[in-house]
Amino acid sequence: MTIEELSIDYEDGGILTTKQLDKVILSKGAWTTILFRYQSWVSAKEAYSEDKYTIRRFQKREGAYVPRSKFNITNAKQAKLIIESLQAWVDDV
Repeated sequence: MTIEELSIDYEDGGILTTKQLDKVILSKGAWTTILFRYQSWVSAKEAYSEDKYTIRRFQKREGAYVPRSKFNITNAKQAKLIIESLQAWVDDV
């Protein structure tokens, strides 16, 4: 499997419960970091959630990418706060 093929799509009982919408590869190598945009299936509403975001780290071992850590950003408000904070720090450099 290549970095480009890594996905967080997840199916359970015939339902795509985690639907990947997009991804950005932040770093490549023995440790790969990817930012994913996704939606979760909400059974009670029979619809997908608002967009969510997650940063995943994978370690390449014996030719395979093994998930090692993740950080979930659960809504747009939290994402915007992270963006604003990072932008302020980068602007100070």
